[in-house]
Amino acid sequence: MLAKVLSCAVVGLEGAVVEVEVDMAPGLPNFFIVGLPDTAVQEAKERTRFAIRNSGCNFPMRRITVNLAPADLKKEGPAYDLPIAVGILISSEQVPPPEGPSLFLGELSMDGSVRHTHGVLPMVATAKEKGITDVFLPSVDALEASLVDGVNILPVSTLAELTDHLRGDSIIQPYERSKDVNPLDAPDTTGPDMSHIKGQEHAKRALEVAAAGGHNVVMSGPPGSGKTLLARALPSILPKLTIDEALEITKIYSVSGLIPPDTPLITTRPFRSPHYTISHAGLVGGGRWPRAGEITLSHRGVLFLDELPEFGQADLEVLRQPLEDRVVTISRAQGTITFPANFMLVSAMNPCPCGYFGDSARECTCPPSMVSRYQRRISGPLLDRMDIFVEVPRIEYEKLAGEVTGEPSTSIRSRVEQARQLQRERFAGTKLTCNADMGPMEVRQYCTVDDQAQGLLGTAMKRLNLSARAFHRILKLSRTIADLAASEMITAAHVAEAIQYRPRAWG
Repeated sequence: MLAKVLSCAVVGLEGAVVEVEVDMAPGLPNFFIVGLPDTAVQEAKERTRFAIRNSGCNFPMRRITVNLAPADLKKEGPAYDLPIAVGILISSEQVPPPEGPSLFLGELSMDGSVRHTHGVLPMVATAKEKGITDVFLPSVDALEASLVDGVNILPVSTLAELTDHLRGDSIIQPYERSKDVNPLDAPDTTGPDMSHIKGQEHAKRALEVAAAGGHNVVMSGPPGSGKTLLARALPSILPKLTIDEALEITKIYSVSGLIPPDTPLITTRPFRSPHYTISHAGLVGGGRWPRAGEITLSHRGVLFLDELPEFGQADLEVLRQPLEDRVVTISRAQGTITFPANFMLVSAMNPCPCGYFGDSARECTCPPSMVSRYQRRISGPLLDRMDIFVEVPRIEYEKLAGEVTGEPSTSIRSRVEQARQLQRERFAGTKLTCNADMGPMEVRQYCTVDDQAQGLLGTAMKRLNLSARAFHRILKLSRTIADLAASEMITAAHVAEAIQYRPRAWG
């Protein structure tokens, strides 16, 4: 008897329905899996064999052939264990086929228990798109899967439990998620608070502007001045996630296998801080079958690059396209996959190799040629894509030892939320979410300046030799500063603050 069971594969961040066909023929006992399976899928033969036996069923001693269709789609991971086992049981007429369209996902243990599977969220979302009403999956993944509405999530703990359900002996009840509490309302206490940072008011203001508009930041200063601490405090003032943004992030982390078992929905903005020794594929994504890299894991959050000039030149240059297009495209012989990459790039660097160029208390020991070479590791085109350049100087003893604390993150976040609300209303009906996402057409439409500000912009363009991209970035930054002041028109004061965030050393 030919049995057909539906499962799902993940390609990039999207799901693709896979039809598991199982047929048996007389002859010497053997077990074949075809349809471009990887090693983990091939090993399903032994896992399903013992799982079926240890679940009180008979493993048929016949020639078994399993076909995973479509045959040209690479099948990876152990998520096909459960559908293969169900297909064998249906083909050997030990259980009846499920009523209605059903999807099966899960890795099997040899004792028949069903284990966690990566990428459950995009798979269940694909099932909904294809009109599949019932999804059988590991019970530990039920909470994550329930984030997709309109699908019956049937949690399976063991293969024996599933066979009893298919026979009608013991029905598995659909999982229901409690909707009384909104997880996005939970406070974020993972990082430092802005009030913990003494001094550096100018840098705090720059980060507030960056958070309000989603702008990229470069912080420069001597070692120990607080650049890393400021960057780690940035998530505490970022606006809360919307439910759509939370689902986007959760889908990425689900496919990457980075979701904690007790936290199925990512409720805080990601903060990724890779070391400068990271590989190209680790930063951008890649591999023979492309996986998401750090820039995709930073989607809707912050990518922090400490010691920016120490990163490889090729790694830094490859950031230019994602910063502009908000996606990263990885091409391989098998095809092309596009990952989302809408992130804030926050970087920190020393002004020179020794770190004390321009420091008021300690003399720099680097020759001028070495300082110039060090700063030139960051190319002009990459710098042109940065919105805010801020100096983080040495903190004086009086401020460090003083009892006065800074403004708490909750107060700053409230202003950021108000500015983001203005932007959401402005960009309603478009794909834009913040000012940093604007293109030249939107800049022309929404960044209206008064006559005094127009004159100031003209002077800045001539004296600072700004490119067209830098000009548009100043306008977008001015729009954010005006939003923080709840001003409809961009004035000269807003433009002046935006201009002072341009770099001094690089021009």
